[in-house]
Amino acid sequence: MSTSTTLTRMAALRKREETARDTMAFHFDKPAGFEFRPGQSLDFTLIDPPETDAEGNIRTFSIASAPFDPQLMIATRMRDTAFKRVLKTMPLGTAVRIEGPGGSFTLHKNQAKPGVFLAGGIGITPFFSIIRQTAAEKVPHQLYLFYSNRRPEDAPFLAALEDSAQQNPNFHFIPTMTHMDESQREWKGERGLIDGNMVAKYVPSLQGPIYYVAGPPGMVTAMRQMLVAAGVDEDDLRTEEFAGY
Repeated sequence: MSTSTTLTRMAALRKREETARDTMAFHFDKPAGFEFRPGQSLDFTLIDPPETDAEGNIRTFSIASAPFDPQLMIATRMRDTAFKRVLKTMPLGTAVRIEGPGGSFTLHKNQAKPGVFLAGGIGITPFFSIIRQTAAEKVPHQLYLFYSNRRPEDAPFLAALEDSAQQNPNFHFIPTMTHMDESQREWKGERGLIDGNMVAKYVPSLQGPIYYVAGPPGMVTAMRQMLVAAGVDEDDLRTEEFAGY
């Protein structure tokens, strides 16, 4: 499909829901003929919002829904900014302006190379789209998702990703929690920050896969340094920073 043409369109808010503590998902109408590749993003502009601040009325969000979904979904941490307050309280049916899609944080075509995804917190959104679409299309890539959060309560789409791993034998899901001492839930998975030992425990060979890193800037920097130190070619690294969300 062609996604080279960037268009500005209107899309109405149809649903919002909490996907984790302090994190909400927003579902918008998908304009007729709108196409995108999993991993791409959109610019969202509020139209005549009731309040604004120095950060302005435009934000870029990765598209968390898959191309086969009937609506466009984004998800974000709910910081106390004018944009987020308006998004959280505006009436369903309110239209926003969307521009895009844009970005090249998309799955490589070479099926022989595994994809290793390293996600921190809300950095999960582009991967959620990729994982659901590749399952629907029965893409043969071996995919590994390492997903770091403080607690299960803070992890958007955790249950849906666990279900995807059960249903898709090519998708390997490794969630890890860094602050389980603050959680009310039971946890049998990995604990601690993603590091080279954790990746090597699940990925057959560190050299060869294409690596995708998305999360806060500090995490992205740390993951890049860790992978390069492990001998990963920098040409095999793709990164996307989620700052100020």
